[in-house]
Amino acid sequence: MKGWRSARAPLIWAALALAIGVPVAAAAASEQLAWRGPVYILAGFAGIIALGLVLVQPLLIGGYLPGLSAYRNRRAHHWIGGALALAIVIHVAGLWVTSPPDMIDALTFSSPTPFSPFGVTAMWAIFIVALLALLRRPLGLRPRAWRIIHIPLAIVIVTGSVIHCLLIEGTMETISKAALCALVLAATVKVMIDLKVWRKRRLLRSEGIARQ
Repeated sequence: MKGWRSARAPLIWAALALAIGVPVAAAAASEQLAWRGPVYILAGFAGIIALGLVLVQPLLIGGYLPGLSAYRNRRAHHWIGGALALAIVIHVAGLWVTSPPDMIDALTFSSPTPFSPFGVTAMWAIFIVALLALLRRPLGLRPRAWRIIHIPLAIVIVTGSVIHCLLIEGTMETISKAALCALVLAATVKVMIDLKVWRKRRLLRSEGIARQ
């Protein structure tokens, strides 16, 4: 069993690299880039990278990536959350530079494009999580309170990001985009189920100890 786990580890990391790398490479080969400026291209790829980071986050918190201890998973989750917020800032700032009126419409939820409100909602959820993560200790948020706040916001981030991405007809290739979005949803659902199961097991163990 231990040998199988060791052999499986490179496959898991390779699969993750492909899940994120293939959509990025497909977008880089898009013919639409010929009509885009460098700032717009940077903003677009920042959005694609952000979606890839959204996939990594539940994998880390669920401990599904081999070779990382629980402590390293938490630290990586923290830093990648910061990188995700930065990627969104670059994404939004780049689009603002290229078309301020469109971004004003999007940020005020008055844009006619159907994908805008989902992206903006996910953006604000990401910023709220990032801010609360920075202020968690000063605010004295305990683990239970943090989970109560963080989990619903994570669901908003995942749902909004996936719908936003799927509705956009841009440089991302359709099949690889759909596959990445499906993986983001699957990873999120799995970690939600597993965390619920783990909490139930801990509760049962604590109740059993209390009865003894």
